[in-house]
Amino acid sequence: MTKRTPNPTGSGAIIALLILIGAVGGGLLGQPSIGLLVGLALGIIIALLIYLGERGK
Repeated sequence: MTKRTPNPTGSGAIIALLILIGAVGGGLLGQPSIGLLVGLALGIIIALLIYLGERGK
């Protein structure tokens, strides 16, 4: 018998979406670069949490 491995979940779309949301939100506040960096940081944190959650399965 072959061992079935679960399909991994991709997090690239989450990172990209949060970068865009951060840039738009930062632009509305007059700081698009900071918003972009905050969106990137949040996207990476969420992607790592998804990765760590799947790794434990």
